[in-house]
Amino acid sequence: MKIKLASVSDAKAISAYYVDNNPHLSKWEPNREEGYHAVSAWKARLATIENEQSAGNSLFFISYEQSTDKIIATCVLSNIARGPFQGCNMGYSIAKAYEGKGLMKQLCEYVISHAFDELRLNRVMANYMPSNTRSANLLASLGFTIEGKATNYLKINGQWEDHILTSLLSPRNT
Repeated sequence: MKIKLASVSDAKAISAYYVDNNPHLSKWEPNREEGYHAVSAWKARLATIENEQSAGNSLFFISYEQSTDKIIATCVLSNIARGPFQGCNMGYSIAKAYEGKGLMKQLCEYVISHAFDELRLNRVMANYMPSNTRSANLLASLGFTIEGKATNYLKINGQWEDHILTSLLSPRNT
């Protein structure tokens, strides 16, 4: 598995990832308008993402197969805050065909290490729907601690969903 920051040149592969995995991922994501995952839409979004990455506001990592450009999983650090907070949110997804193989954990470990060692952040937060036992198990295995529950936190797949709020603190600051 290879890991890199996404760029405009990845638009076709990212589009294919989301189109191919829509039935699997849609239950965990907001409803998207028609054409949201088109290559042209991803090119435009990735241009913005590149600017956000350059400004240090977010990072969009992708992992893909060694032998192809087929994307396996994504992991995003967003809302990177500096000052006294030094934290961010982490979101992730994996292709249905790669679930249960430890690849999502590998990608998250890489991204978390980047957040703590390169960005020198203090806190990474990740939230999941109570029904998403895979996310609950992944975050627990990564050392995340449950900090609470948010009622009607995000509108996912057309429904307001509660979320379990978790965080992981940098080992250098504990």
